[in-house]
Formats: sequence, structure tokens, C-alpha cells
Amino acid sequence: MTEHDPIFLPGVPEARLRAIFGQAAGNEIASGKFASPQSSSALAANGFGWFIDRPSDCPLFPAISDLRGPVREVAVEREIRLPWRGGRHPWLDAVLWTDAHVIGVESKRHEPFRDAKVAELSDAYDRDVWSEGMEGWCAMRDALRSEPRRYRHLDAAQLVKHALGLASEETRSGHAPVLVYLYAEPQDGGYSPDAFLAHRREVEDFHAAVAGCRVRFAACSWRGWLACFTGEAARHARAIEEAFAP
Repeated sequence: MTEHDPIFLPGVPEARLRAIFGQAAGNEIASGKFASPQSSSALAANGFGWFIDRPSDCPLFPAISDLRGPVREVAVEREIRLPWRGGRHPWLDAVLWTDAHVIGVESKRHEPFRDAKVAELSDAYDRDVWSEGMEGWCAMRDALRSEPRRYRHLDAAQLVKHALGLASEETRSGHAPVLVYLYAEPQDGGYSPDAFLAHRREVEDFHAAVAGCRVRFAACSWRGWLACFTGEAARHARAIEEAFAP
């Protein structure tokens, strides 16, 4: 393995993940992005990929620990279709299924602490297809259009798109939808504690704006989730911390 090869930790099904990313949007592995020392997709793929063949070992996130488990299926780099043909559809870093819930995960590593975010949402998201209980998400959609720089660190427009995709997934599957924002506070980027604090405050503001909606929103740090790993998974958590310093 050279310094430019993707990192796959022990126990992670490398061949399956290569096949998944080969068919996904973004071309992460073939483009070389996956092998970057600061790759967000490599962190997510290794974190969730380990559970593909042992989903019941996958712990739920602390912010949604009230949901009934166990996890029945784990997918990495999964497209969630919107209720129309054509166009671009959201891709989530991971999707977990329990008997009652579909949990979409958007994972971030260095992205929140780089360039300031400017929200963009096309007119396609104005279609009246979201059913009841999505008013808060639609209000956030409209707020971001009128104030595209509302958040500096949080990619709020992406989260709105993911939530609308998960609302559509509920219609198809009957599983109650949850969107989890899983973020790192990387120690290898030279970021200030003030940046981490500002990001957390934006997450809290966003959470308050969409609370009570049909697509439940929750946020968790990578450190907080890894602390929930037990048994053999705890060793994998330590390997993730050593390789990716989330």
C-alpha cells in the first residue's frame, strides 16, 4: 500500500466498499479523494462499513437512544430518491434501518471549518409533495433562500435536501424517518476551539428550527458515537481514532 492508497481498516469489507463507491455519485475512490489524509468519506466508510455484515452490533447515536433497536441493516453511500424522476437526488453517507425507523446519516469531518457556506436550493424543492409534518423543514428551506449565509459552518441546505429525501423514503417504506448529523472536531486541522463552538451553536439553532417535524433531526459528534462502541466494536473505535483523529 502506498501513501496514495485508500485506507481500509481491519474488518471493513474493502471489496464491497470499492464496489459501492464505484457505482455511487462523486467517484470518491477513483478520483483519489478517498485516499486524502483529510477524507470525510473514508472516515464514514470505515466507521459504518465495519457494521455491514454485523448490523445488530451497530450502536444507535446518543441523541436518539430512545429509539427501539436493534439495527437490522447498514448501508454506506446510499442514494435516497426524491418523489420525481430525473434530476439529482440526495446521497447519504450511511443509512441504518431498524424495524420501525430509517436513519439517514450525513457525516462531516473537516468541511464545516473550511470555506463559509452559502445555501442554494433549486425551485424543484418547492413542489407540494412533502405531506404533513414537514412545515419546519420547508420553513428552513425558505429561510435559507432569503438568508443564504445564515450559517457559516453548517451546510444547512444539504440537510434540508436529505430530510426531504427521507420524507419520501417514509412514504415508500413506512419507516419513520430520522436524519442524524454526525460531525467531527478534527485535531489535525489547526482549527480553533472557537470554530468548534460556533459550529455547535449553529447545529443547536438548526435543531430548534426543525424540532417536532415528521423527519426527526438529531446531531452527534463522532467522539460521542465512538464512545458507544462495545465489545469487538470498541477495538474498531480505537482504530478509527488512531487513523482519522475525529
